[in-house]
Amino acid sequence: MLDNLPRGTICIEDLEMGMTRHLRKVVTDEDIEMFAKVSTDHNPVHLDDDYAEHTMFRGRIAHGMLTAGLISAVIGEQLPGHGTIYLGQSLKFLAPVRPGDMVYAEVKVADIDMSKRRVLLDCHCAVDGKKVLMGQATVLAPSNKLD
Repeated sequence: MLDNLPRGTICIEDLEMGMTRHLRKVVTDEDIEMFAKVSTDHNPVHLDDDYAEHTMFRGRIAHGMLTAGLISAVIGEQLPGHGTIYLGQSLKFLAPVRPGDMVYAEVKVADIDMSKRRVLLDCHCAVDGKKVLMGQATVLAPSNKLD
């Protein structure tokens, strides 16, 4: 299941402080398996029930960067959207995401530097209202003016 706002582009000239966008997605076993294949991260805590049962997590968890990828999806598809260039990202992982969890990923405009087209975004992901990831992203936002 994927619940999101309309996709597209919000140019820097139209961004406002506090503006937010989000998506919701259920993380599936297939997502975890595909992420392992693409990233080449085959850590058994993500893929092997028997192994993961004996870890501090007491079961399989999704890759942290799979969860962080949902932040990237909001930034690249919604806020600012198409044409956005990532300049940096900080992340703090607060709790695991498990197969079947519905993840809510949200991005909020925290600062705008119009002269450099740079935007600071507060980011977080949550499961059942509990934050599992938080951080900030710095991006170069698209403009409706020709350079």
